[in-house]
Amino acid sequence: MTPDDLARIHAACFTRPRPWSAAEFGALLHDPSVFLLTQPDAFLLGRIVLHEAELLTLATAPAARRQGHARALLQRFTDTASQRGAVWGFLEVAADNQPAQALYHGDGWQQAGVRPGYYAPGIDALILRKAL
Repeated sequence: MTPDDLARIHAACFTRPRPWSAAEFGALLHDPSVFLLTQPDAFLLGRIVLHEAELLTLATAPAARRQGHARALLQRFTDTASQRGAVWGFLEVAADNQPAQALYHGDGWQQAGVRPGYYAPGIDALILRKAL
């Protein structure tokens, strides 16, 4: 997928915080600590720093949802991060995004903290982690 493809899918999925631009995706993809995993009309962007893996974003185009793409990407994230030496995974998810929380909890992620008002006033980010 090109940075334009990533930006298109991201824009179809997110309004808060604002969707990332093709230029932002391009810059991230030039970072050697960042990796991209793809499925049809879905992607996951991750980053490895020392022994920690951060799931930066996961997006599935609305028409491709409920087909197992996100779940497959999460498994590949775990495998890829482990192979690259990470022992913990971290991510942030909006406290009002119940479908995403259900996906992550079903994959073994557990809440490790909260960032109050991270996404918008009154919308916290839940910090989730998973042993890899």
